[in-house]
Amino acid sequence: MGLILGLIIGGLAGWIAGNLTRGGGFGLLGNIVIGLVGGFLGGVVFGLIGLKSTGIIGSLVTSVAGAVLLIFIVGKIKKR
Repeated sequence: MGLILGLIIGGLAGWIAGNLTRGGGFGLLGNIVIGLVGGFLGGVVFGLIGLKSTGIIGSLVTSVAGAVLLIFIVGKIKKR
């Protein structure tokens, strides 16, 4: 059940981040990948600044924040 919930949260986080940053999603698989990597990145960044998230909503917020950061970093790298 944890894997399925993680994929759902990852997909939702990727979709939200895609809509916040460039106005559209990245497709189902792209949203899931961006959300999962963003969740990891968000967890690392939140841990470094001393924040913790709990529950489904906390995981979603962390994943969205990390996914937005990931999209920002990739956008800056691609412009070079």
